[in-house]
Amino acid sequence: MLFAVLLFVFGPKLSRNVRVVQSPSGKAILAASCFQLLVAIYGGYFGGGMGFVILAMLTAFGMADIHEMNAFKTVLSGATNGIAVIIFIVRHAVYWPQALVMIFGAALGGYFGARFSLRLPRAWVRWFVIAIGTGMATYFFVRAY
Repeated sequence: MLFAVLLFVFGPKLSRNVRVVQSPSGKAILAASCFQLLVAIYGGYFGGGMGFVILAMLTAFGMADIHEMNAFKTVLSGATNGIAVIIFIVRHAVYWPQALVMIFGAALGGYFGARFSLRLPRAWVRWFVIAIGTGMATYFFVRAY
C-alpha cells in the first residue's frame, strides 16, 4: 500500500521524461496487462487498497489526468470484483441480506462520489487520494506492528 501511494505521488516525476505516445506499444500493453493481472488476483482475494495500486500502476504507465485515471480504475475494479462476486455466488459464500445492503450503499456512494469528484479541481482529488492512501498505509502498518 505504501509503495503504491509513493508511486502515485512520485510517478509523474518519474515519467516526466517519458515520451507521450498516442498508441502504446505492444510491450507496454503486455506489461500493464501482466501487472493488472497481479493486482486483480490480489483484489479478488483481499480487495483492500486495490484502487490505490491501480492508480499507482496507471501513474507509472504515464497517465496524468486524475479523472480519467479514476474512471479507468473503476472499470478495472468493477471487472475484478465482478468476477470475484460470481465465484463467491457459485460457491454459496454470500450472506444475501447483508450483501444487498452493502450493494445499495456502494452503488449510491459510487454514484454521488463520482459526481462530486468531477466537480472538484484535479489537484484536490489527487491530494485526497494521497491523503487516504497514506492513512490506509499507516493504519495497516500500525495494526500489523
